[in-house]
Order: sequence, then C-alpha cells, then structure tokens
Amino acid sequence: MAPGVSGAGSGSVPGGEPGFCPVRAARQALTRPARRRGKELENAIFEAALDQLTSGGYARLTMEGVAGAARTGKAALYRRWASKDELVIDALDATLPRPYDTPDLGSARDELHRLIEGFTQAMASPTGSALNALMGEIDQERAEVFKAFITDRVIEPTARTILEILRRGAERGDVRPGAATPLVADVIPAVLLYQVKIRGLENMGPGFAGRLVDEVLEPMIRA
Repeated sequence: MAPGVSGAGSGSVPGGEPGFCPVRAARQALTRPARRRGKELENAIFEAALDQLTSGGYARLTMEGVAGAARTGKAALYRRWASKDELVIDALDATLPRPYDTPDLGSARDELHRLIEGFTQAMASPTGSALNALMGEIDQERAEVFKAFITDRVIEPTARTILEILRRGAERGDVRPGAATPLVADVIPAVLLYQVKIRGLENMGPGFAGRLVDEVLEPMIRA
C-alpha cells in the first residue's frame, strides 16, 4: 500500500478525522430523536411531571428528573418555571378538564349526571391520579399555594357550573326555584372531594354518578 493512502477498512476519508465514517454518521443522524420544541415539548414536560408526581410523590419530583424523562435540558424548564411548584400547577391546569363545558341537555338531571361522570373520569385519569397524590402529600409550607389552585381551578368552577344548571332547570320547571342557591351547588363538590380523599376512587366506579344524582340531589332539587 502506498504511503499516505488509507485503506478502505480504516474508517477514514481524505480530509476527515481518523475513525470518521460518513455512512455511520448519517445513520446516527436519522435515528437520533428529533429535538422537540413549542407545544410538543411542553406536552412532554407536563406528561413527565404528572408521571413523576403519581409514581414518586411530590417530595421526590425534581426538575432534573422531569427534564430527563422529557428528554430535554434542565435549562429549558427553568426558562419558563422558576420552581417545581409552578411547573406542577401549570401541568395540572393544562390537562384537567373544564367543568363548564357541560352543555344544555334540556334536563337538569342529565346535565348533572354528565358533569359528575366527567369528574369521576378525570380523577381516574393520569392527571387525576397526580392531583390526588399531590393533595395527599403536600406539606404545610406549600398547602396554601395548591389549595388556592384547587379551589380556583376545580371547586369554584364546578360549583358555578352546577348553579347555572340549577338555574336553567328552574327556568324549565324541572328544578324548584328555591334549590338554585350557592349552598345547594356546593353539595356536589363537597361529596366528590369526600369520596376522593376519604372513601377512595374505588367507590366512584360505574353507576356512582347516577346514584349521587338520584339519591342525593334529586330529592333536594326536584320541582
């Protein structure tokens, strides 16, 4: 072999670095996961945060762990969220369903049934499991922050939607006018939170929404 000429098996090319193989480099570039940005990256971060919250609890959740699970850098998280508190709140806010999406079905009973079904399905979802884990573990230092979030994002919107359902029912005539009050509207969120925190999600299986409406609400609101 002439001096200065590399063999075909040496893995080098003229002007290239020793050991460099352009074919292998091309294959690696094609199989390397694409860098995610924007909404795709945000969704991956939220999914990773909720998964870590559910599986390991709030105390073990770290920004480093979330970044690793989302396959991004820790700096990408800190550019948007100053702490894991902010990240968790945004992840829950983005993935929890909105209770005010309950449409006018022409029947207060049907509307209440749909709202309660939506709540039970949400609590059985990964987001609901993460929220439940959070409520069971947060310490006093952070309790007020997350309590305010749960109140503003879950409890009060649910109660307002229920009150609107009762008012529509009173106008139609299937709810007695005196039942369309904030106190009556608070009954459902109170029962639902009691079921989640005390009785457990296993008691909110199929048929729960119907029983709650028929056995508790209907006697209170029936015209």
